[in-house]
Amino acid sequence: MGQTLWLWISSILVIVTICNCASSNNQPTITKCEYYNDTLCEISHGEDGCGNNSQECQPAENKPSYCYAFWINNTLTNQLVVKFKGCFLNNVECQGQKQCKDKKEEIKPNGFMFCCCEGDLCNSELLWDPVPTTPRIEPSAIPFHDDDELVHTIVFSTIPLVAVASMFLFLYWVYKRRKIPHFSHVPSSDSSHLGNCSPILSNRPIQLVEVKARGRYGAVWKALHKRDTVAVKIFPPQDKNSWLVEQDIYQLPHMQYDNILSFIGAEKHASVLEGAKNEYWLITAYHDYGSLCDYLKSNILTWDQLCHIAQSMARGLMHLHEEIPSERSDQYKPAIAHRDFKSNNVLLKHDLTACIADFGLALVFQPGKSCGDTHGQVGTRRYMAPEVLEGAINFSRDAFLRIDMYACGLVLWELATRCTAQQGVVPVYKLPFEEEVGPHPSLEDMQECVVHKKLRPAFKDTWKSHPGLIALCDTMEECWDHDAEARLSASCVMERIAWQCRQYNGGAITTLALAP
Repeated sequence: MGQTLWLWISSILVIVTICNCASSNNQPTITKCEYYNDTLCEISHGEDGCGNNSQECQPAENKPSYCYAFWINNTLTNQLVVKFKGCFLNNVECQGQKQCKDKKEEIKPNGFMFCCCEGDLCNSELLWDPVPTTPRIEPSAIPFHDDDELVHTIVFSTIPLVAVASMFLFLYWVYKRRKIPHFSHVPSSDSSHLGNCSPILSNRPIQLVEVKARGRYGAVWKALHKRDTVAVKIFPPQDKNSWLVEQDIYQLPHMQYDNILSFIGAEKHASVLEGAKNEYWLITAYHDYGSLCDYLKSNILTWDQLCHIAQSMARGLMHLHEEIPSERSDQYKPAIAHRDFKSNNVLLKHDLTACIADFGLALVFQPGKSCGDTHGQVGTRRYMAPEVLEGAINFSRDAFLRIDMYACGLVLWELATRCTAQQGVVPVYKLPFEEEVGPHPSLEDMQECVVHKKLRPAFKDTWKSHPGLIALCDTMEECWDHDAEARLSASCVMERIAWQCRQYNGGAITTLALAP
């Protein structure tokens, strides 16, 4: 009995001991934290134990305690300014943190930073090591990805290209239907020219009568077709291209004009003198007076005759230079530069109306097209503008038209030299610059005279007796101005001459006003 009681008491003691041990093991440990209170330091001036002390954190309700710190990042000194340190109870976020560290990127209101940690004095050292947060993307900013995005991109990129290509193809088709030649266009075959340009003369013989003139590209004959007198310009085989160019220009719309030599047709003939070689004929209207140059050699002009020739010549040059639009594409006339304008290429009709001829060097200017590889230094040296002699041409339409106007001024001077309106005896006819460089000047002679010395044909003192001739001299000077951009246009020359001729009709002065 006694032994049994002892065993029962021993068991109770063992159970109590185990419970006490278990109870003692579940008791939370006390944590030490570094303590600091900036507010107390400010009040007591650091004499009230406000910092640099440790604090024992008493656990509450069997839960562990942690350490914390509250500080500010001073951006000026790049230092941490501690505000508070001490115990922090029952915060699961602090569990496992062995160092007081703030990893959040954003800064709290008023610039405060906070961290907590687990372990004795773990808040003695502070650290801010932010982890960048991923910015939140608004739904509207999220790019839309479609499985067919590549297909859509290709389709939407291709549609404009196809539209532009279709437009260019249409414009090219319209352009080809217009059948307007290129600049200095030379066709590769003869069939189109021989089939269309001369249906009346194609199978009918032309009788050559006599040679009227010889030039750079062959001879000009007086000829008969039935009872009609015609002019035939015969090109040798080596000048076939000039024959093609000239007939192309004659066949452009609106080229059947009173002050342009009338074109009849073109043919290819076997040469009698050169065996089997071909000759190329250009058939035009025939004018008995021939060229202006030939007429002036043996004739003198009254003021009225000078006015008529000068006006009709300027009108022909204006028409040649003019671009004539049309609602019908096959009636469009482009601007044309003659490039060899001179008194030899101005013909006179029976009533002394002038018409322009010889387009072997002419250029046709189509809108939006360049001049290509055209050679600039062409024409007759005596009539070459300064920029042509220098080889410094601006290859544009207006530049070539101004070259024609320089030569026009020289032809007006030729007319004035043979006019009876001047006082005294009319001098013998001479070509422009013949007194300065002689009858056959070289290119170097003309460069020295026109470019370097800037000479122009001299005005005669006898012209001062007639106000019309004086006004005409002003027009000449503005035509042959050294500065090409300062030269008059053909339309302006025609208007000036018409005005001057009305003002000084028959030599009588009807007004004292000068020409505009």
